[in-house]
Amino acid sequence: MHTNYYFLRQLAPALTERLRGYCVAVCFTQEKDELVIGLTNGAQQFWLKAQLGATFPALALPETFQRARSNSVDLFPDMLGEQVESVAAWPQDRVLQVNFRSGARLVFKLYGPRPNAIFRTAPDAPAQLFQQKLLADANLRPQPAAQPGPSTESDQSEESDKSVVQLTAPGKLPPTLADLPLRYLRTQGYDVAPPETKTRLVNQVLAQLEKPAHYYLIQLEGRTRLSLLPLGDMLETLPGDDPVAALRRFVPMALGRRALEMETKQLRQLLERRVDEAGTAAAHARKRLHALAHEAGYRHTADLIMAHLHEIPARAEQIEVLDFYTNQPKVIKLKPNEKPQLTAENLYRKGKNQQIEERQLTERIARREAEAFTALERLEEMDSQPALAELRGLRAWRKLHGLDPVAPGAKVPGELPFKVFEDRGFTILVGRSAENNDLLTQKYAHKDDLWLHAKDVAGSHVVIRHKAGQTIPEPVVEHAAMLAGWYSKRQHDTLCPVTVTPKKFVRKPRGARPGQVLVERERVILVKPGNPFDRDGDK
Repeated sequence: MHTNYYFLRQLAPALTERLRGYCVAVCFTQEKDELVIGLTNGAQQFWLKAQLGATFPALALPETFQRARSNSVDLFPDMLGEQVESVAAWPQDRVLQVNFRSGARLVFKLYGPRPNAIFRTAPDAPAQLFQQKLLADANLRPQPAAQPGPSTESDQSEESDKSVVQLTAPGKLPPTLADLPLRYLRTQGYDVAPPETKTRLVNQVLAQLEKPAHYYLIQLEGRTRLSLLPLGDMLETLPGDDPVAALRRFVPMALGRRALEMETKQLRQLLERRVDEAGTAAAHARKRLHALAHEAGYRHTADLIMAHLHEIPARAEQIEVLDFYTNQPKVIKLKPNEKPQLTAENLYRKGKNQQIEERQLTERIARREAEAFTALERLEEMDSQPALAELRGLRAWRKLHGLDPVAPGAKVPGELPFKVFEDRGFTILVGRSAENNDLLTQKYAHKDDLWLHAKDVAGSHVVIRHKAGQTIPEPVVEHAAMLAGWYSKRQHDTLCPVTVTPKKFVRKPRGARPGQVLVERERVILVKPGNPFDRDGDK
């Protein structure tokens, strides 16, 4: 609440009392999004440092400040020598205004994502902006000096009455309450209370905000906050009669804890994402495994064909036999142009592949469940280990468990979303679908990787990962080409033409369908499509 209206209305009269008669001696910036103003009355100094970045807008009031000898730029030269008359908070807003005796005005707009400082030498003079990109702020007009000054008791009474009027509208609360007072109201049973009780609760909170007994430095949802109400984890309690002292204590603490809070939040999000992704992957694998376990297996059907081979007429499209596994009749579809023995042979091969898939699914479920369990353990450690409440301890713990943040542009290690094969130390990746082909070719493949695809038919994109300084051996290329043929519409052809080219010659035209690409340069090789599960060393 350090930028909330109810705090600014306490801060404004306190600053007026401290600064009336002070003159602006220096105004400069030496860090991005920071405006520093030094004031003096000839005997004493007062420093005002405005943090005008989108992530943490704040007015800091350091007791001393040392200007850097370099990288320091003077700003608002027309403000130098101006004498402070008063400081005021704009009614029901997050704006603080410094009124100078000459009629000049300095406005601090403390809106969360768009903070700014606006200076005018006179109410109708052109605006000078600290954040030049926020051009609309030039239209903000300073309030007359008499209106935003310290509120009288009758003014406060009128504002309280207005809050009650707003409350009586269905579902309405005073917008200046913001999030912390609303959270506090909910702890008092506001959500389920009848309308009369809601009105009473809000008026009680408004009274506490207008004349706070204390200022509270709290931690709530991983953030250090200044509150006018007791809420969250209490860090410090400060007297409610000195908002300047509260601000001087709060801003350095919040800035000092900010790196810890941000890294803790990022680390927690990373672990929660790992739990979710691993759990989802395990659930999908478990669903597929269940489906395989409850459908008639390929080997089962092949056994029935071979057992009734003598009963199958030539060029039959289907036969009905007694299933000796279930003692029930079963209809088996056949290919009229294919001998039943060959059909059974293909089914036995598919049955072998199915067994391999079941084993791989079982291993994947165990691996992904272990990953989810490990991530949950790490989350529990974050909540229980006191050493992680300090930035140094958090970073050491993160490094120990291999949770360091990934550099921008780097690929996150883990299970690749493609079929993966190995041959002579080279990795071969095979796309699983049209969208997955796009992901492989457009996002994962390097320009020097070798790209393959069955020519003139739909099929998987295949990529051989290059190794710096090494030429991909021709047997590896042939293996990848056989995979490209197998995972295509030419799977059962005797020979399959396969396009081979460096990935840099493959591009996706604008408006192309998923998986569709344009090859600018290629060579074509002929291979027999190869079942990957009939080869050793594949995985």
